[in-house]
Amino acid sequence: MTVDEAAPPGEVLLRATDLIKHYPVRGRRQVLRAVDGVSLEVRGGETLGIVGESGCGKSTLGRCLVRLTELTGGRVEFDGQDISTLSNRRLRPVRPGMQLVFQDPQASLNPRRRAGDIVAEPLLVHRYGDKHAVRRKVGELFDVVGLAAAHLDRYPHEFSGGQRQRIGIARALATNPKLVVADEPVSALDVSIQAQVLNLFADLQEEFGLTYVFIAHDLGVVRHVSDRIAVMYLGGIVELAGTDALYAQPAHPYTQALLSAVPDIDDGTVGDERPRERIALTGEVPSPADKPTGCPFRTRCPYVQELCAVERPPLTMTASGRHVACHYPLAG
Repeated sequence: MTVDEAAPPGEVLLRATDLIKHYPVRGRRQVLRAVDGVSLEVRGGETLGIVGESGCGKSTLGRCLVRLTELTGGRVEFDGQDISTLSNRRLRPVRPGMQLVFQDPQASLNPRRRAGDIVAEPLLVHRYGDKHAVRRKVGELFDVVGLAAAHLDRYPHEFSGGQRQRIGIARALATNPKLVVADEPVSALDVSIQAQVLNLFADLQEEFGLTYVFIAHDLGVVRHVSDRIAVMYLGGIVELAGTDALYAQPAHPYTQALLSAVPDIDDGTVGDERPRERIALTGEVPSPADKPTGCPFRTRCPYVQELCAVERPPLTMTASGRHVACHYPLAG
């Protein structure tokens, strides 16, 4: 896949090619195609947002990108190295450079361990130094994410949701990663806390030169943090474009429908744009184990035509530099 013109000029840090993750369905010969041929590139220093409805495969994709889930097929390259088939032993020196921040900060933290020990664990695993050096480093990480040194010896239940997520972020930063995959990192937080955590992500990116893959279902959140956005539907990317271009003029009917559901702010306009007309999709999302022939979105698309039932549209670049998987895109 060729990178679209909206991509920043940095070197490619992460590349996925025809990524596939299938799960067997118990008692049936079918497989659940959670990730079904995804190709993308992430350049150093950028934030790539990944959005879509629940069950579209975005979290599975995130875990595949950092090899927390074994691949069924395809290729993942990180920092110039193919990591697709590396064993756990050979992945060990790669792990520090790519980390994951989980959705639910309470579920992702061991309730029986103190916060300082949780953040110290990756440092100990990768032999950062003696216990005094590790303790100093953990204190520095707590300060970076806005927690006090006095919090080191507290247990996760003694923190608020936002503070627990800060602990998770500190743990991810412990190994000085280049890439952080953030899987719905604010969806479990109160709205009043979400902005604080999003601002923290932005500050950390600027301070440490981090690259993010930011997974969310909230289009407003993704717009706030992303340089480019990939829209997923039924395990595949249907549109990939620069954030401003995608919001101003979505090319895929599914993207158009998603954006039409975002509440208008103030008078509902952006610049000279008119308020979006609400598009209500009909029908249910097909099962990933029984996808429609041709275009996966055709059973819900208001613009469906005969070709859509016969041929699956590839993700191709348009004249404007965006990528869209649609036979009849709404924008060039």
